[in-house]
Amino acid sequence: MPLALSLFSGAGGCSLGFSQAGYEIIYASDINSQAIKTYKNNFPDTISEKQNIVDIDFATLLKRLNLRPGEIDIVIGGPPCQGFSTAGMRFWDDPRNQLLKHYVRALKITKPKWFLMENVEGLLTANKGKYLYEVTNAFLELGYKIRVDKVYAQEYGVPQRRKRVFIIGNQIGANFELPPIKYYASGAIFRHAGLTILEAIQGLPLPSSDPEQTTAYQTLPATQWEKFIRGSATLVKDHYVSTLSEIQLARIKALAQGQTMKDLPEELQHASFTRRANRRVMDGTPTEKRGGAPSGLKRLYDNEPSLTITGAAIRELIHPLADRPLTLRECARLQTFPDSFNFYGTASQKIQQIGNAIPPLLAKIFANHIKENYGFKAQSFSGKGELLGFTLTKADAMSPVLEKTYQKLISLQHSYVQPSLFG
Repeated sequence: MPLALSLFSGAGGCSLGFSQAGYEIIYASDINSQAIKTYKNNFPDTISEKQNIVDIDFATLLKRLNLRPGEIDIVIGGPPCQGFSTAGMRFWDDPRNQLLKHYVRALKITKPKWFLMENVEGLLTANKGKYLYEVTNAFLELGYKIRVDKVYAQEYGVPQRRKRVFIIGNQIGANFELPPIKYYASGAIFRHAGLTILEAIQGLPLPSSDPEQTTAYQTLPATQWEKFIRGSATLVKDHYVSTLSEIQLARIKALAQGQTMKDLPEELQHASFTRRANRRVMDGTPTEKRGGAPSGLKRLYDNEPSLTITGAAIRELIHPLADRPLTLRECARLQTFPDSFNFYGTASQKIQQIGNAIPPLLAKIFANHIKENYGFKAQSFSGKGELLGFTLTKADAMSPVLEKTYQKLISLQHSYVQPSLFG
């Protein structure tokens, strides 16, 4: 059974997918106490700890796990994209880049055969491509063959429009490719049977108004998808809607499918709506500074996947047919968490855990792909890092900032690795 170590584990979405693919998660850490509580309760056999990666002594950790460098098959999870170095400051000395620096340190000491790092789309353009350049180069310095790819979760069967950056590397010498996609996503419309929001959340009872109440499933014939997502659960938790104010309900009722706060009549508008709807965000702006989705309130289409599930989903994403926001459990389903997976903390903490997770189904597909097609035994390998390839966009043209990222990665692909950029 392949051994996996999970850093920045969050609630455990990636761990769940890898566990379902037959990996043993031997250790997990995250700095968020409620996320670790969720993790411990759902993965009781894994050593999981509330830890800042800065404070982890990975040599000591290997001894605790009775392992030597090179015996971990894969490290999963990735640091939040925080680093936006100031002019004149060496990238790796910028304190905002310490999480990434210590992630690289973890790989350097534990020497896993593979690593899988997921991050937000903003990584591609952060600091005009310098962040991704430095990240990639650091992995190449460690001797990994890597790919950098923008991944669309809906192309792999996740009922949600979700774009993320995956950096995957190996030290076994495999010239690997991404798993083949199931559905091609292009343009604004993406409709496939089995991937609509209504199919993903069907079978749930009507939501409660009480956060503590658990309710039974509806007595409807279950589809294959519903059987998969229901798992072993017998009752539904976190399936409730808080009481809406009159103005909140009026705004929701006024929205047809696909409409946003920009479409509300003047009497239902709010000053913040106009600011957010018309703002411009520079490429590379950190997620936490973007001010939420420009659309804010939006009623979803019933015959398409959901929009991206984020920490604002239970406030801003409106059910296609009912006059209410999505519930926590509906958001968890759209992230492909089974109903038997329980979250801990306040509603705000739970939705952050759900929204930040790698969808377990997506993680499982990547985990199976690595295990079944490439494995963990060393192949003929020079030990030099190599950028095998990268995909930054589906569009025919790139923004000026993305073009800079493209050129930086091309330089690495041609020269393999620049010397001594990471100390």
